[in-house]
Amino acid sequence: MATTAQLFEEPFDADEYIERLAWRTPGGGSKGGAEAFDPKRYCWPYVDETTVKLYSLSSLCDRLLEEFENHIEELKQLDEKIQRRVEKLEHQCHREAKEFAHKVHDLQRSNQVAFQHFQELDEHISYVATKVCHLGDQLEGVNTPRQRAVEAQRLMTYFNEFLDGDLRSDVFNNPDKIKEAADIIQKLHLIAQELPFDRFADVKAKIASKYHDLERQLIQEFTAAQRRGEIGRMREVAAVLLHFKGYAHCVDVYIKQCQEGAYLRNDVFEDTAVLCQRVNKQVGEVFSSPETVMTKLIQNIFENKLQAHVKEKLDETRHSDVEQYLKNLYDLYTRTTALATKLTEFNLGSDKHTFLSKLIKSIFSSYLESYIDMEREYLRSRGAMILQRYYDSKNHQKRLIGTGSIQELKERIRQRTNLSLGPVIDTHGETFLSPELVVNLLQETRHAFERCHRLSDPSDLPKNAFSIFLLLVDHLCVEHIDYALEIGLSDAKNANLYFLDVVQQANSIFHLFDKQFNDQLMPLISSSPKLAECLHKKKEVIEQMEVKLDTGIDRTINCMVGQMKHILATEQKKTDFRPEDENNVMIQYTTACSKVCVYVSRQVEHVRKSMDGKNVDTVLTELGIRFHRLIHEHLQQYSYSSMGGMLAICDVAEYRRCAKDFRVPLVLQLFDTLHALCNLLVVAPDNLKQVCSGEQLTNLDRNLLHAFVQLRVDYRSARLGRHFS
Repeated sequence: MATTAQLFEEPFDADEYIERLAWRTPGGGSKGGAEAFDPKRYCWPYVDETTVKLYSLSSLCDRLLEEFENHIEELKQLDEKIQRRVEKLEHQCHREAKEFAHKVHDLQRSNQVAFQHFQELDEHISYVATKVCHLGDQLEGVNTPRQRAVEAQRLMTYFNEFLDGDLRSDVFNNPDKIKEAADIIQKLHLIAQELPFDRFADVKAKIASKYHDLERQLIQEFTAAQRRGEIGRMREVAAVLLHFKGYAHCVDVYIKQCQEGAYLRNDVFEDTAVLCQRVNKQVGEVFSSPETVMTKLIQNIFENKLQAHVKEKLDETRHSDVEQYLKNLYDLYTRTTALATKLTEFNLGSDKHTFLSKLIKSIFSSYLESYIDMEREYLRSRGAMILQRYYDSKNHQKRLIGTGSIQELKERIRQRTNLSLGPVIDTHGETFLSPELVVNLLQETRHAFERCHRLSDPSDLPKNAFSIFLLLVDHLCVEHIDYALEIGLSDAKNANLYFLDVVQQANSIFHLFDKQFNDQLMPLISSSPKLAECLHKKKEVIEQMEVKLDTGIDRTINCMVGQMKHILATEQKKTDFRPEDENNVMIQYTTACSKVCVYVSRQVEHVRKSMDGKNVDTVLTELGIRFHRLIHEHLQQYSYSSMGGMLAICDVAEYRRCAKDFRVPLVLQLFDTLHALCNLLVVAPDNLKQVCSGEQLTNLDRNLLHAFVQLRVDYRSARLGRHFS
């Protein structure tokens, strides 16, 4: 293998390189080399195998050492050869670098010389340009007076023709030179304005006549070009008319003509948007001040087309159908403002928003001034109609609810005495609360808030929204919810089952009322002083309803407790706790206990369906406390034998299981304590003190414990009183 520089090219692997070198030696390398080494060729036949192997290894090492030494010498020679080549290349590189540096230096000198030449040329050009400008100024100074003189002479010639009364020049007689004639007559008209009237009255009249005649011809030409759709000709004529007094009339003609055939559909707002979009592209090509033309067009449309459309739509329903009138007013105003928003895309000057606002105000101002009065009147009558229609469907003659100090006095007496002041009404289970009625009232109010937001002046918006809110409070909260609560408080017959249904529906309705308050009213008044008034009014309404709800719920709980008391009075027998046969008692708890528990469970479920949030726990806590008090007092009416005491304990255990349905820790604790008290009815006399010192009874009054012990049949015979001495 030749030793060349290619062996060391990347990637270079030293192990592979040594392997190749060893492979050249017979027996070398990891696979025995290119020619396998046979040691027996170099040994005697009688030499053993181990000696042969040792000899083979020693001979192989000598051959590899010799091969490596020879190769190292070759590598040294290769290194010297490569080093000489590197030195030669370095010398050549240094020589070429010097030559390149000399070339760059020569180029820099040539560039500097060229730059100096360019600088001199630039100075020379500037000098020549200055001379040319000076010469041009001099020529202009000479030429301008000459041109003015020529122009003056030309105008004097034309003026003489008017003075003589004979227009001989071709410019006034050739229709193709109307543009040139217009320029001349416009200048003559300006000159004639400065002449004294007494001496030049006749010529001034002729010039004015020709001026108006040409003006009329130009407008006619512009109109004809517009009808033909010749934008270029329209632009030329408009440029000539720009210096005439009739330019405004030209614009008016253009505005009138461009509206012809534009309103073929029933949607005037959409037609206006399409028309303005089309005209906006055209006026930029025809007129020198397109923003002025667009402004005048939009003003013309608003003051004529839109105003007439709005007046027609609103006047036909203003006195005949107030609901439709308010809907039309809201729809027309909304669509007009939306159209104005689209028109702001066009170039209408720097203050286009104010301009469009004034146009809208000019159309709707007379209607918006009386809007809120009509809105309130409509809501008042509409709400009264919805309420009356509902009560008529129930065949109910709505009674008057007193107001003022007398009603407040009645309310205070009712709260303290729980008496029903006023006529008792049998509702037959009817709550007099209608979800459909509520939805209708809230829907009407929602539309009113939307119209109020859109149609009210920003400064009047909070006040107007507050007035609508007061009407909602009056119709929904006072005339409907509050009235239903009053009826519910007057119905004593069905209070235990009926008033909870009233509470449930009243809560649902008030949630809807509160949602509308937050979603629709709050954004309208959030940054105004009216916010405090609204919150105060809402709080006042809530408090008034809560008072009546509390009163009704208190009555309902009393009725529930009264029903429990009635069940106990009719179903509980004295022999239940003093059975004649002490050894033959098979029941687990008494019939009275079973019926009371069934009734209580049903009422607890009713309360859960009727209440929400923390109100559930509050009402169930009160009901549970009164339930416990009733059972506690009821048990103290009887005396108990040993087996009767066990039955009492079983009854209380059943009551306690029923109390778990309340999910109120206090109620369950009370029944746990009552169950512990009932143990005093059956415990052995000697264990009374130990039981009374238990965890559940140790904190109770000794008189209460003694009272329960006195209920035992064996109280006197066993002398149990000494345990409490």
